[in-house]
Amino acid sequence: MTFREQTYSVLLVSSAEKLNDSILALLPGTDYYPVTVVRSDSAARRRLLEQEFDLVIVNAPLPDEFGARLAMDACQDTQSGVLLLVKREIYDEVYDQALLSGVVVLAKPTSAQLVGQSLRALCAIRERLRRREERTATLEEKVTQLRLVNRAKWLLIEREGLTEPEAHRQIEKTAMDRRLPKDQIAREIIGRYAASASEQS
Repeated sequence: MTFREQTYSVLLVSSAEKLNDSILALLPGTDYYPVTVVRSDSAARRRLLEQEFDLVIVNAPLPDEFGARLAMDACQDTQSGVLLLVKREIYDEVYDQALLSGVVVLAKPTSAQLVGQSLRALCAIRERLRRREERTATLEEKVTQLRLVNRAKWLLIEREGLTEPEAHRQIEKTAMDRRLPKDQIAREIIGRYAASASEQS
């Protein structure tokens, strides 16, 4: 990969030292950082509760569990791209189980080139999920802003005797005049009437 500011944090779950060395060689710090290695299902689950990872790589079997359920849970419960490595003899069975969860499954033994390509595909998946997270956050912000403005508007209607269009215009005009977002003006209006109510009580 070419150097870029964006790096991808990785959780590698594997008890096979030789395979770990091979995979770590495919994770240069310019593209993948930090890289955390754990050797069991239980250790991986603890880390996933403590920290978010862009990519999760599970090399099955693990000492305490097989690892497929961990990979599927990571896909369903996090925004990580997940790669599961399994023995060729059980690839079809595991693939059928993991497909609907969104897990990318590779059969072992595999090549460095195929693992590298899979990692790049996971990065693309992670970027798509990141964009979705950003859109969701933006939508939530808009909903929050709308609720604040509506609350402020109804306070102006109740306390100032304005009509709904008049209250809406007052919030918009104040926001434009002061070059502030409408939700900030709404918060000020709500705060003003909340302070007034507490003084009267």
